[in-house]
Formats: sequence, C-alpha cells, structure tokens
Amino acid sequence: MRTKIYAAKKYVLCFLMTAAFFTAAAAAGEMNRALPVSGKNDGGMYSTNMILKCLFDGSIVCEYGSEEIIYPASLTKIMTSLVCIEAAGDLNDTAALTEENYRGLTQKNASMAGLMPGETVSVEDLLYATMLPSGADGAVTLAEKYFGSEEACAMAMNGKADILGMHRTHFTNVTGLHDDNHYSTVGDMALLLSYALENETFRKIFTTSVYETEKTEAHPDGLVLESTLFKRLSLETLNDITLLGGKTGFTDKAGLCLATLASCNGREYILVTAGADGKSAAGTFHIVDAIHVYEGLENSPPRSIF
Repeated sequence: MRTKIYAAKKYVLCFLMTAAFFTAAAAAGEMNRALPVSGKNDGGMYSTNMILKCLFDGSIVCEYGSEEIIYPASLTKIMTSLVCIEAAGDLNDTAALTEENYRGLTQKNASMAGLMPGETVSVEDLLYATMLPSGADGAVTLAEKYFGSEEACAMAMNGKADILGMHRTHFTNVTGLHDDNHYSTVGDMALLLSYALENETFRKIFTTSVYETEKTEAHPDGLVLESTLFKRLSLETLNDITLLGGKTGFTDKAGLCLATLASCNGREYILVTAGADGKSAAGTFHIVDAIHVYEGLENSPPRSIF
C-alpha cells in the first residue's frame, strides 16, 4: 500500500476558536476582543518573543526579544529531523522503537505519535511521526538509528547549530522536553528553519497536514499522523495569507511556541514565536499571534506591523 500525503498548501491561516473570528468584523481588527487582553504585551501579542523573516531576501520584517534565551520545546524536533535527514541514505530503511524508550517517554509524559514498542517502521514514517504529531517516539528512534544514542544526536545537533551560526542555542535532547541547559532564541530557530526549508525532504514534511504510514502488524491499517498545527486550522480563507506549514511546541516553562511558513503577495515568510501562555483555557494564543502578525504583514508596510 502506498502512503498517502495530503499537502498542506491548501490550508490557509484561519483559527477555529469561534466562528466570529472570521466575520468581517474580525478582518477589521475585532478578533482580539474574543480573547483576554491581560496577557498581551505592548505589541498586542501573547508571545514574549517573535521574529518574522522574508525568505526571498532573508530580511527581518519585524522582531522583538528575538535574541533572548527561550526554551524551544518541540521546535527542537526541527533540528532533530534535519540532522537525521542529512544522515539518512535511504528513507525506506527501517527502525523500531525500543520498549525501554517507550516506557521512558511515557513516564515523562512526552507527546507521542502512537508507535508501539518493537514496531518496525520506515525512516520516512518516523520523520513524519516526529514532525506532524510531534512524536517523541519517532524522534528518539531516529536519533538512535543514525547516531547511536539520543545524547550523541544532541551533540550532532549542537554541531549543526554552530555551523549555522546559532550561537545562542544548546541542545541536550532530541525531543524538547524541558532541561535548563536546553535553550535557544527565536532568532536562532528562524535561522534554522530558513536553512531546513532548503532541504526538499524537510520542506515536504513541514508542509504536510496529514500523512498515512505503511501498514505494520501493530497498525494493520496504517497510522494516520496529523499535524498539531493544522488540527487547529480550517479551510476558510483569511484574506490572501496562505499558511504552508508549521511546527508547534509546548512545555510549562517554554509556553506555547510556533514556527510557521506562510505565503503573502507572492513571497514566503517564516514566523517564530515563543512564550505564549499555554495554561489558559483558550490554549491557542500562539495561533492568535500568528494571525495578528500575518494580518499586519498584508495590511501594513514592512516594519510597521504593530
């Protein structure tokens, strides 16, 4: 059975908290009234750190706190996937999640894609498992396959970070689970994403909304993997902004983090945010921030978004 990939390019930047968000009033700037304003900063954002870059020329359209240290949470898996893609020879190679890793990750309450201990799956399936549902099970299995251990993979990730000029970044694991010595900046993560999107395999995965794995004994019908970002979006259109792909992240100390790729007026942009409150009942402030920024990008001159 051939795997099925549903391209995310048809998905556009819309938020599903309430239908009112997509009325004419929302487009006119009323969207923010649907959420509490107490958590916003002076730029009207819930995130404490952000950077918006144009991929066409690498220019920074707007930023704040972009060089401040943040905890990247599952945005870490962007680097995990990249170094494993670059190490991989054949994406049809296989690997299996060990019982020990499965138990360890579940005990840490890590996000999981749904792989079972001993289940042998392709490297391609593991990459999608890592990026779309943010599966720590996929990330750790890839790390051990290509680098022998999670620790060795983290060292390779730090080496890649140095090469890319991510000088305020340090990784201690491949999942983004909290560690005080596991940190980055939104500026560094934007630099990473800019580079990673040049890799055809990574871009394909990053811009996929839903993916179906090959059949295994543990999953005789295959495993459907859905992007944690696109689960929160609909097919409705918000002006001319098209969201092409993204990666979410969250830990208690990192807050809500988000890295997205979007198209506006024929150009591609990447937005990285961090530090939005993830404990609120609304729970999607990073998505709201993305809408706020991309609406500003469309309606305002560069560097005048806020």
